[in-house]
Amino acid sequence: MRDQKTPVRERRPRRDPNAGRLSAPGRLQAGDVAVMSPEVEGEPLAEYAVRHGLRPSAQRPTIPAYIRQLWRRVHFILAFATARNIAMYTEAKLGQLWQVLTPLLNAGVYFLIFGLLLHINRGIPNYLAFLVTGVFVFNFTQRAFISTSSVITDSLPLIRALQFPRASLPLAYVMIELQQMVLSMAVLAVIVIVSGEPITWYWLLVIPALLLQTLFNVGVGLLVARLGSQVNDFSQLLPFLMRTWLYLSGVLFNIATLDIRTYRWAVALLEINPAALYITLIRNALLQSQRLSAPGSQPYNAARCRIWQTAGHQTGATTAQLYDSAYCHYYANPDHFWYYGIAWAAVALAVGFYFFWRAETRYGRG
Repeated sequence: MRDQKTPVRERRPRRDPNAGRLSAPGRLQAGDVAVMSPEVEGEPLAEYAVRHGLRPSAQRPTIPAYIRQLWRRVHFILAFATARNIAMYTEAKLGQLWQVLTPLLNAGVYFLIFGLLLHINRGIPNYLAFLVTGVFVFNFTQRAFISTSSVITDSLPLIRALQFPRASLPLAYVMIELQQMVLSMAVLAVIVIVSGEPITWYWLLVIPALLLQTLFNVGVGLLVARLGSQVNDFSQLLPFLMRTWLYLSGVLFNIATLDIRTYRWAVALLEINPAALYITLIRNALLQSQRLSAPGSQPYNAARCRIWQTAGHQTGATTAQLYDSAYCHYYANPDHFWYYGIAWAAVALAVGFYFFWRAETRYGRG
């Protein structure tokens, strides 16, 4: 018989091996929780982190470091843009053709209303090519701004799950629109040739003009991306702002030939606004009719300018009368348009990048 005084060993409950571990979606399981000691092997955590090159995950990097991070992800940005571009129209029967059909249909509607019904085309040689070029170029900027305005809020799960420079998302969406613009330019070239415009070396100027417009779109795209992440209603308001900008940017009419003698400065401001500026640069590169008829391209001649102002706006005006607008005064010096285009691209990129970078650690919160 067992001695009654012999102690009986109590059975302890088995400890859960998963106690204190994280489980999806990020909650601690019941049990003991490991507490981090303020020192690691006698070394303060702050010194330990410095020695091993550790930094807080929510710390905003410096601008040079941020640029290097973006550069290391260039391949990801381009691959993401290409994949998103292909997937965008997979469910449509016409697929990628909608990238071209959308601006073409817009140009057709504008030509019907403003060209045939309202006769805004009077006084403008080769109005069809003039209009289609303006619609395609402005559509690039418009789609880039609208898509980037909601990219942060639409990508919250990705932002909260992964650590990467948030500017990669607006950059990728601008690249999506650039890829669509390149395809649209191929269609535009066919339209321009069919309309009777010759192929000249000026066409090569489309490349730097499109590059400047892309840099401008990137800068403003970063700016509207931050605004859209902080003000939910901004993405709803932006399409109305873009439509107003369209009517002020000479997409449907020629700003350079507006007859506003009293407020010449207002016309000059309209000509150098960035959207109108890039449209003009690409029009002058593709359309010989625009280069030859632009006010200021010929020495001022009051008589011939008056002929264009009267007969050139009438139905059945001759080709010579349409080109007499070249003998009128210019409002903004066309020789300076490239300087304005470079300045707009540089300012937009610098301001937009800095504005977006300042809030790098706040994206994905709330």
